Amino acid sequence: MASTSYFSAACRRLRPISSNFFGENDLNPIHHIYRGGVAAVFALVFAMTASAAAPQVRTQAPGFYRMMLGAFEVTALFDGVLDLSPKELLTNTTQAQVEELLHRSFEGNKVPTSVNAYLINTGDKLVLIDTGAGEKFGPGLSKLQSNLKLAGYQPEQVDMVLVTHMHGDHVGGLFLEGKRMFPNATVYAGKADAAFWLSETEMNKLPIDKQKFFHDAQSSINPYVQAGKFKPILGDTQLVPGIKAVDTHGHTPGHTIYAVESNGQKLMVWGDLMHVAAVQFPEPEVTIAFDVDSKLAAAQRKKAYAEAAKERYLIGSAHLPFPGLGHLRSARKGYEWVPIDYLP
Repeated sequence: MASTSYFSAACRRLRPISSNFFGENDLNPIHHIYRGGVAAVFALVFAMTASAAAPQVRTQAPGFYRMMLGAFEVTALFDGVLDLSPKELLTNTTQAQVEELLHRSFEGNKVPTSVNAYLINTGDKLVLIDTGAGEKFGPGLSKLQSNLKLAGYQPEQVDMVLVTHMHGDHVGGLFLEGKRMFPNATVYAGKADAAFWLSETEMNKLPIDKQKFFHDAQSSINPYVQAGKFKPILGDTQLVPGIKAVDTHGHTPGHTIYAVESNGQKLMVWGDLMHVAAVQFPEPEVTIAFDVDSKLAAAQRKKAYAEAAKERYLIGSAHLPFPGLGHLRSARKGYEWVPIDYLP
């Protein structure tokens, strides 16, 4: 309203002088002044209107990324972000080394860490690798279900859920709101992981305040066990054409990664072979407090890194920045991560 009043007043002040006052030749300059003044007022009004900017949206794009791997469709699904404190959690290193490597990668003491899962459509089977954290780690997570639907799929369509290991940020999305979130799927996980994390005996060896990982695993997996929808994996196993389980125990007793291959193209889905890219790529021997067997976990990581760099296949990783897809190359005594290009 204020700008309209200002415009009206300005136009009244710029009303042209009557042609009776000047001769014909004198009228033209006044018209030029008039037209110039009106144009200036319009410009001012436009600027005042434009200064009332559109409100900020402050929401992100849907959390899925799709690509083809041979004849297979691969969809990375984003569950959310965890804030990790590497200086407190990383082991077999020093705080000074961790701080230097974090600084080099523009990271602070708290590192926002993606929680990713991968949906593989083989044409015959719809296979989900890991399920995110669900409600196990508080706000900022449990987005996998909504992103799955935004990606064009429904949870009921999933035929198989392949679990890399039974930590809560990988199995927490299996059972929510008192129901199995993938009611038609059979869940697969390492036999040694099931024997460890689903065991009341193993859980009770720890003080109550250290039993959370066990509770998370049992509350997520047991509903599928009770429904006859759980199958343990023993060692390296071909699960369906093009998808193979590969034993990488160390981080947990039955930690498993998955090789996905189609038409000569290969993707390895890593699970928790690594957690903090800024530190564990240049220094693969650095371990984390979550490892059940840290020495073996480091050995598995070094083996996986060397193979990935040599064979140049694609990697999908649970805790690399979303979508967590890319390649690994050797660099000095460690490795460097090369994320894939974003393609429409």
